[in-house]
This record gives sequence, structure tokens and C-alpha cells, in this order.
Amino acid sequence: MAYFKKVLIANRGEIAGRIIRTCKRLGIDTVAVYSEADAEAPHVSEATEAVCIGPAQAKKSYLNVEKIIQAAKETNADAIHPGYGFLSENPEFVRRCEEENIVFIGPAAETIRLMGSKLEARIQMQKAGVKVVPGTDKSIESIDEAVQIANELGYPLMLKASAGGGGIGMQLIHDEAELIKGFDSTKQKASSFFNDGTVFLEKWISKPRHIEVQVIADDYGNVMHLFERECSVQRRNQKVIEESPSPFLDDKLRNELLDAAIRGVKQINYRNVGTMEFIFDEHKNFYFLEMNTRLQVEHPVTEKITGLDLVELQLMIAAKEQLPFTQEQIDKKGHAIECRVYAEDPVTFFPSPGVISKLELPEDEARYDFGFMNGSTVTPFYDPMIGKVIVHGISRDHAIAKMQKVLEEIEIEGIKTNLPLLEEIMKNRQFISGDYTTEFLAEQKAELLKG
Repeated sequence: MAYFKKVLIANRGEIAGRIIRTCKRLGIDTVAVYSEADAEAPHVSEATEAVCIGPAQAKKSYLNVEKIIQAAKETNADAIHPGYGFLSENPEFVRRCEEENIVFIGPAAETIRLMGSKLEARIQMQKAGVKVVPGTDKSIESIDEAVQIANELGYPLMLKASAGGGGIGMQLIHDEAELIKGFDSTKQKASSFFNDGTVFLEKWISKPRHIEVQVIADDYGNVMHLFERECSVQRRNQKVIEESPSPFLDDKLRNELLDAAIRGVKQINYRNVGTMEFIFDEHKNFYFLEMNTRLQVEHPVTEKITGLDLVELQLMIAAKEQLPFTQEQIDKKGHAIECRVYAEDPVTFFPSPGVISKLELPEDEARYDFGFMNGSTVTPFYDPMIGKVIVHGISRDHAIAKMQKVLEEIEIEGIKTNLPLLEEIMKNRQFISGDYTTEFLAEQKAELLKG
């Protein structure tokens, strides 16, 4: 079913290609936008038509609201899909779409604004009866105020930018000296990156599990979850490997988590696809962390275990259609794992731009969401992720074995990638046991790199 005649994709790389594939299947024409640096990128030729929106710098292209709106109007696109990153959680972009009578494929601007503020999100979740990490629920304005609150909460603490994301504007504070030293710089970084200097303090949860819940809601009162994803293998607070179901949860704890996510979604009257993120402490207490009001990088994990196409569901809801199933009709089957392949040094995690001289992916073993191909240039202008490898098995052990085989057979030459690290993680006893936390990579890195 063609929910729209033409959709402009305000993104690049693998997610642009991913959205184009669903649109093609549904008979929807697509418009790719691209920067001058991405002129030869695969998504440009995969779309029905393409429009150059500016130079390589993201601020002049993929973050240029007016250029994207102009491209949508010139091509007569009736909807815009933002993908993830860039403008996907920018309420002003949503408002500009509304002003031009272009459908934004995502939630309302006010919802994005509300959840874009970590402080506002904390307040809303507490109203819904969802536990949040102990901390402050208002902006901290001075060092003296920060010190007083820190002494009440107790160290260690996280100093966070309310508008932050992707690990930016977060600092672990061990004592008063670190707090005094880091307070002004964190506020300045928050102002610089997010145009919002609001900061707050949260109690530090040591060695947490990071588990998120995929949620979906339409305009007809249907609010559902699509189960959880385990996202605890991270580097620099960014996810590297995701899996579902989580090996950490039993049925009782899973149901408690899913129920909490649904309560939170209903509290903010959410529409479209979104993700509720939680952290678990060593005693299996869980706390709301944040909500991502967009499609997640790791959404294929959920698609694999449920058999649903999340991009199609986004289009359906944005077109004011009712979801065609109930919560009871959604089932999870087997186990799925996703590995993010980065163009980066596996030891230092520094980006490794350059020309991909060889890219060979074994057939029929996995799903590959890649934004590059043989001969593609990985530029230094954007995130270094070049693609994702997703496998599905009848059990977790089966999925791990499949991923091990696939990673060993992938060939990428011309640039450094994190493939060697991913291979070693799949062989690691601690990962295989399922007993790992967000500190896994930091603790196991030396051992992993021996391989």
C-alpha cells in the first residue's frame, strides 16, 4: 500500500538506503538528498530522484532545514522521513514541515521537545510512575549549588547536559574537586553543541546494563511494545552490538520493564515509533534513562524477532492509518544480534576514512544494511559507521555461531574497520555467557585485542 506518493529522505548512508527499500516495496517514489561529499553514495542512485543540498559540512547540508524543505517542495514530496541523527529529533524542523503542509514521519514537535530535555523527560516519567535515576529535576545554575546537591546525593555522580545525546555533555564526577573543575566546561559544551546550557546531576550507576524497549503508538489509542533490545556492548557511550531478547531478563522482570515503557509512552501521548531506554543496576533495579523519538540504528534486531517492518509502520502511522494488529498478536521468535561495522581503528577507536577497495559480504547468511560499496569513499565528515550486520537464530547460541561465521567471511580492504574486534567479542566467554555490562569493552579490550 502506498501511504504517500513521494517521500523525501532527510538523511544519508545505510539508513537512507534502508528507507528507500521499504518505499520501493510499497510503490512509493523517493527523493534522496545529498551533500557534495556524498554525490557518489549508493543511496543517491537508489532513490527515484536526488537533490544536492550543499557542501560536505553537515551544518550546510544535512542539518540545513531550509535546503531540505526547499528540496521537498521542488520535488513535490508529500512527506519527509528523517531517519536517525541529523534533524530526526529537531522540533523546529517538524514545525517547518507542518508550515509547508509536508508530513513529518515521526512524532509531534512538542513531544520531541519534551523528550529532548532530559530534565523534562525525568519529570514526565515520574508522573507515570516510572522510576528514574536518583538526581535533580531542575537546572543547576552555579558551582555552589552543584556542590551542595552533590553532597546530598553522594559521589560518584554523572554531570549531564539536559539536551545532550550520543555521550556528548556527560561527565563522570568522583569528588568535589572534579565537580568544580568540570562544571563550567560541561555547561559551555552543552551551550555549544545543543544551544542549551542546562545541566543536572544524576547518581552514577556502576556497571549497568543498558536495555531499551521498542514502542509504537497510532492515533487510535493503540500503544504497544515490540519487546526489548540489549545494548550494553558500548564504546564511548555509543552502542556497538545489540541483541534481542536480552539474556539478562527473566519473564517477570521483562514484563515489569515492558509495562513501565508503556506507562511512559501513554503519559506523553506519544505517536509513531520510538524507544524507551533504561539502565539496570547490579540488583536488577531499573531506571528510565531517556527516550529516542525516532527510528533507532538497531531497529533491525526487532524486525528480525517480530517479522515486522518498522519503517512501514512509521509510514502507516504518519498516514493516519490504524495499526493492523494488537499487542497479543505480536510475538517474538528466536534471537537476533546486530553488529555495527565502523571505519575505525579497532584499538584506538579513531576514525579511518579512505577508499574501500574491496567489500565482500557472504550471501544468504545475514542481513546487511550498508551505506557503502566497492570503491566508495568514507569521508571524515560524518559518523564512521559504514554498515550493520544482522543475524537471526533459533536460539542465542545459534545466533552467536552464525554471527561468528559471517564476520570471519566478510572482507573489507582499503580502510581499517572494527571487524577484528567484533569477531573477538563473539568468541569471548563473558559475552557468550550473557553476563556483561556497559563496562564490558573497557574491561575486556586488552584481552579481546590479543586475538
